[in-house]
Amino acid sequence: MELSKNYIPSQVEDKWYQYWLDKRYFNSKPDGRKAFTVVIPPPNVTGVLHMGHTLNETVQDILVRKARMTGFNACWVPGSDHASIATETKVVNMLQERGIQKSDLTREAFLEYAFEWKEKYGNIIYHQIKKLGCSVDWDRVSFTMDDHYYKAVIKVFIDLYGKGLIYRGARMINWDPKAKTALSDEEVEYKETQGKLYYVQYSLLNPDSTANGELITIATQRPETIMGDTAICVNPNDERYIHLKGCFALVPLVNRQIPIIFDDYVDPAFGTGALKVTPAHDINDYNLGLKHQLPVIDTLNEDGTLSAAAEVFVGTDRFKARKLVVHALQEQGLLLKEEMHDTRVGYSQRNPDTVVEPRISTQWFVKMKELAGPALTAVESGDIRIHPGDKFLATYKYWLENVKDWCISRQLWWGQQIPTFYAPDGSFEVAETAEEAHKLFLTKIARNRSLPLDAVERANALGTLGPALEDLRQDADVLDTWFSSWLWPMEVFKGITEPGNAELKYYYPTSVLVTGQDIIFFWVARMIMAGLEYEQEKPFSDVYFTGMVRDKQGRKMSKSLGNSPDLLDLIDQYGADAVRFGIMISAPAGNDLLFDEGALEQGRNFNNKLWNALKLVKMWEGRQATESEAVGQSAFAVEWLEHRLRQVRAEVEGLFRDFRLSEALKTIYSLIWDDFCSWYLEWVKPGFEQPIDAAVYQSTVAFFEQLLELLHPFMPFISEDIYHSLKDRKEGDDLCILQWSDVKPTDPVLLEQGHFLKNAISAIRDARNKQLIKPKEVIELWVNSKDKERTEQYFNLIVSILQKQVNAEFIHFNKEPEGGAVSLVLGTCTFHIKAPHALDTGIQKEQLNKDLDYQKKFLESVEKKLGNERFVANARPDILELERKKKADAEAKIRTLEESLAGLG
Repeated sequence: MELSKNYIPSQVEDKWYQYWLDKRYFNSKPDGRKAFTVVIPPPNVTGVLHMGHTLNETVQDILVRKARMTGFNACWVPGSDHASIATETKVVNMLQERGIQKSDLTREAFLEYAFEWKEKYGNIIYHQIKKLGCSVDWDRVSFTMDDHYYKAVIKVFIDLYGKGLIYRGARMINWDPKAKTALSDEEVEYKETQGKLYYVQYSLLNPDSTANGELITIATQRPETIMGDTAICVNPNDERYIHLKGCFALVPLVNRQIPIIFDDYVDPAFGTGALKVTPAHDINDYNLGLKHQLPVIDTLNEDGTLSAAAEVFVGTDRFKARKLVVHALQEQGLLLKEEMHDTRVGYSQRNPDTVVEPRISTQWFVKMKELAGPALTAVESGDIRIHPGDKFLATYKYWLENVKDWCISRQLWWGQQIPTFYAPDGSFEVAETAEEAHKLFLTKIARNRSLPLDAVERANALGTLGPALEDLRQDADVLDTWFSSWLWPMEVFKGITEPGNAELKYYYPTSVLVTGQDIIFFWVARMIMAGLEYEQEKPFSDVYFTGMVRDKQGRKMSKSLGNSPDLLDLIDQYGADAVRFGIMISAPAGNDLLFDEGALEQGRNFNNKLWNALKLVKMWEGRQATESEAVGQSAFAVEWLEHRLRQVRAEVEGLFRDFRLSEALKTIYSLIWDDFCSWYLEWVKPGFEQPIDAAVYQSTVAFFEQLLELLHPFMPFISEDIYHSLKDRKEGDDLCILQWSDVKPTDPVLLEQGHFLKNAISAIRDARNKQLIKPKEVIELWVNSKDKERTEQYFNLIVSILQKQVNAEFIHFNKEPEGGAVSLVLGTCTFHIKAPHALDTGIQKEQLNKDLDYQKKFLESVEKKLGNERFVANARPDILELERKKKADAEAKIRTLEESLAGLG
């Protein structure tokens, strides 16, 4: 098979992904192996994979592929979230483009359009997941509006209501005027911005409601809510206003009389020390209103326009109304002044351009404190481990220690409809169906009136007692999307709808959750709560938080900024492996990363490096010799790389255990690019048109296979392709399911020799370049050390490689060099180089003096540390021993350098 000049991802990736699918390598069924379970954080069905998703899915695939290759029954469940607000917005926009208004449709008709939209656009993200190479079990695709999932959500609502953990009540909530729905506190994102303080004057009235000629000034950021004022509040200790006890004020523009009230809540130093109280439009005002029994006047409609209760500018958008109110106040001489003011404004997470309104509304809530306690204990006890814990553990604890009740009702049609049924008199029952609710109504009547149930049922049939079944009306609202996704690790295995089933017992709890730091409370904490409530078991053992992907300027990627590249375009340009490499090489756990296409270019170059290594090895395949001098010369190289592989394998296993995947990739990258390609292949490469020893060739192929094995979780396509290109494979011999080799002990002396050899070759090559010795010119080399016997033994294994790599005709040990040789020092060894032409010793002296100066400064710093009594008294014995060894090594190097300089005269 002829190999292309460069690696061409487009010829490889689709082929291998389909091959893996055909072999069903990604499919999982319970068996005797230990399960390694991962559930994909369900992306919005409306979305496409952005770079944050790309990082998240790549991390998951690395962990799953590694588990599959280390004896686990790996199960990675894909799926998507119905995303109530986002999807309904998309569907409404689609309908408007067709000239259809949502208000003209029945709920059933709207849902038909919603499912039509989902079928058309909802699978885009799955195509992207495949293109990225994710090894998910496609037989297990879940959707939070699947029939079984829908039933699970309803079942949990009914159960929590029965336990007293769900209630319905009028509360101040966050309102999205664009989506016309309630939001939870966590769905509001605050932005620092510059606003204005408007100083408005209110006329004062005496306790008998007669005008007293005085004015009181209040400072407000929201003059459009003035018409909803029901009091002015001042601090009881503020001497400026003590005389106003029992007095009233007139609300500008509408001339409504409101009381002056006194409360310690007001800060006398802020603004004028007088606060307008608008209970319908501010949470703090709402609480003041409850305390002082103030009326509530809601001056805003659900779409953010002024309501009839505002009396003026009715039907005008709130921000346009602000300008109109300010103008009217100016005309009436009631606007004293305006000031710029730094403030925080809440925006809807689902509609980022929409300012959220505080609004009093009757909604459904979950009591969170009881659920939060066990979820906090699970993490604090270490039963669930957070990575990196030092960064996110405190955030998790803060959320749960300060948890508020969760508003779970949404004024939408797309989602799980709340299972509550209302009678004409407003009473309600919570049940899965209207028939079950009707039964509950009648049962309650029988209990309250001490009547037999069958008697109540007969009276109800005659229309004389209780609500008729056909008169029951189901709550029009749906449940918060997060109320469905908090069940995800259980219900993807039907744990709620089929409790205790075999798959749930095998796959739950899952192994690790990989997710973004921005949903630590939205999703992570709530899944822990739900898992502990319904399975009495944590939903996962580890949580790995990825960082935020930002552009090179540090900005969050977004469509509006135009700085979020299209994943499929990147894969077309660089290949999936290069994209995976590029995003992982820059992504330490939990830290934000600055996305740079240069990292993808590095990944593509790495692909080509691997491809060129394959071409070189394949070139040797037909030139093997069973008996060759090369086997002796290459023996050290083979043995060294074997132990280097063992060393890296142990390091990588440790990095995986600590979820330091970026560092693991860097370690593997260095092993392949440097140790294998740049050193090992050069060391074993036969001379021009010379054969390679068959044993050395077989070892090289085996090493290449082990490298591909380590690399496969990170870069699955090229590793599988090269694995099959190296030699013919039997059926089923595929890298995707190859089991990782065990970690074996290493020989530290051998590894140190290899490290020394690399440094020696680099130093001698550098000296050759500085002395303008051409590559084809041979040199003569002398190696001297005080430990003469050890020197010859030390170099015995590596001398043939050293000689070939530096193009030395002869190498002498512990002999006086001939005149005209230049010297360099490496550790405690001195190398003397002689070329066919005279060499410039000035260059050599300059380098030796530079090295001597460095070593003297280093020795000074070590001696300073050892001379510190506190350090010596408190340091561990091994640390002290290390510092003393540094001192001895530096002293030995200084002596060697000084002797070399003295020899130059």
